[in-house]
Amino acid sequence: MIVTDIENPKFLKKLNRSDCISLAKDIRNFLVHSLSKTGGHLSSNLGVVELTIALHKVFDSPNDKFIFDVGHQSYIHKILTGRANQFDSLRQYNGLSGFQKIKESEYDCWESGHSSTSLSAAFGMAVARDLKKENYSVIAIIGDGALTGGMALEALNNIGDSKSKVIIVFNDNEMSISKNVGGLNSTFSQLRSSRPYIELKKDIKGVLGSNKTGKVVLQGMRSFRDVIKKGVVKDSVFGEYGLDYLGPINGHSFGELFSALEMAKSHEGSIVIHVVTKKGMGYPPAQGDKNGSWHGVGKFNVKTGESLEQMPPNMKTWSEVASDELCEIARTNDRICVITPAMLCGSKLEKFNAEFPNRIFDCGIAEQHAMTFAAGMAINGFIPFISIYSSFLQRCYDQIHHDVARLDLPVIIGIDRCGIVGEDGETHQGIYDISFLSAIPNIIISQPKDDYELRCLLHTAIDSHHPFAIRYPRGSISYNDKIPTKFEVGKWEKLSYKKTNNLVITYGPEVDRVFAKVKDNEIDVDVVNARFIKPLDEEMLMNIASHYKKVYVYETDCKIGGLGSQILSFYNNNNVNMNIKVFGIDDHFVQHGSIPKLRQVEGIDITSVLEYIEADTKDD
Repeated sequence: MIVTDIENPKFLKKLNRSDCISLAKDIRNFLVHSLSKTGGHLSSNLGVVELTIALHKVFDSPNDKFIFDVGHQSYIHKILTGRANQFDSLRQYNGLSGFQKIKESEYDCWESGHSSTSLSAAFGMAVARDLKKENYSVIAIIGDGALTGGMALEALNNIGDSKSKVIIVFNDNEMSISKNVGGLNSTFSQLRSSRPYIELKKDIKGVLGSNKTGKVVLQGMRSFRDVIKKGVVKDSVFGEYGLDYLGPINGHSFGELFSALEMAKSHEGSIVIHVVTKKGMGYPPAQGDKNGSWHGVGKFNVKTGESLEQMPPNMKTWSEVASDELCEIARTNDRICVITPAMLCGSKLEKFNAEFPNRIFDCGIAEQHAMTFAAGMAINGFIPFISIYSSFLQRCYDQIHHDVARLDLPVIIGIDRCGIVGEDGETHQGIYDISFLSAIPNIIISQPKDDYELRCLLHTAIDSHHPFAIRYPRGSISYNDKIPTKFEVGKWEKLSYKKTNNLVITYGPEVDRVFAKVKDNEIDVDVVNARFIKPLDEEMLMNIASHYKKVYVYETDCKIGGLGSQILSFYNNNNVNMNIKVFGIDDHFVQHGSIPKLRQVEGIDITSVLEYIEADTKDD
């Protein structure tokens, strides 16, 4: 069928199994060709085509509530609810979101870009439903990687002890972004290889429960069922939480899916349906992916699978620069180790993993555990480098505050994907870490302007013996092999000495972008590289106060609690009156779109900032 003609999921009720198989093929073909032009989360969605079709056929959305964990596997849900004709705008500014989006459709009851939240949300909805005496199903679709997050296990514990029914679809594909790790993954592997276990059907229970003799028989069958269940399922982790379990079933078989979902729908009480799927199903390049490279893709050639977004020569990603330098350092310093919360490939740590397999630790999607684990290593004499995307760092704020900074431990925090990251939208923009880290004592916060400074900051961090955060953005940077040195912590760098009353203070890649304009005499300002955001260079700030009339603080993160806010606070505390203009992101969430577009919308693109400064300085 023509996928873009789908208006809502009601048509699925009339389809037979053969029709559904044909529809699944059409959706996969649409997804591959559409995402080859826009990019997006491909392999995770290819893996849940049959599952999502079956969910919409058996249940009645939007009355019944679907919560996808994580929301990037909701593309088929969007197609079946009438949004296929918007896929050419996927993840673009004012276009279709790459996640469930409440404002986008009545079929989206929840939205989340972070893992492990679905069960808590589903339980809250189910309890609210029961308190209001309403009647509908709440279904959480959660991946095996998301179940390594402690929040999901906390929710399981709560659900298992409650009478409010939640249907949990456990999508088991052995992958999150990288290969799954840990004890739970081993347990899931055992379940995956066990014979299918099916609960007693409600109709049998209804018949036997209607008289005294039937109740005795039913109780006997329950006891027998429990014995079989215990043997077949090998005391599944779900059973330990008091949850009924159904599976494992083939997630690409409509027959098994329909039967299992119908049973779950009529089952009394919460139940887990264990669905085994194959990530990237139906598209060979993605189906054969073992390292997560097809999780999130840019534009690609459909026939060959080759990316159409090749990196220019002599360029590396910021993550690669950090990882390569860590390898250099680790060769002569055996106290260096690396920790990642399921981002081995995303943070470009493959080389370190290959060279030092005993000194790198993947904790799964568990940022809180990973941070305190790092603290435990640090207190025993090691220097752990923990790489976490900025938007995920907020998930371990308490651990940074309580277990790392309070004890003043030498944990190096690589804050990957800082600043605006683009197409993943509100949940992924890395614009808050400066604000929430700055209030914590003992912690040093820095951001390099180029690859050389990043490598220098790594050496500085190792020598600092304090918690040390190094921010670096998404994207690539030109690379040179200049031998790194160490910086004096808290000292800034003045890059130009023009005879002017105007000064720009900035950090990160914006330093060189502003300086290039100054060097070409396009703007009458001096430039300071504030490579340390905390501590501030107080000596330079006092010098600035005595030499400059106008100061412009240019940052690409949120204003509240940012560098400009801290500079204003410093001058206020020292009774210094300064004319300061701060460029940054105001008090709102930043939606999805390309990085250049979002910077332009927020007024923090280099052109907008310099045009303002040039006009403002000409008024003098």
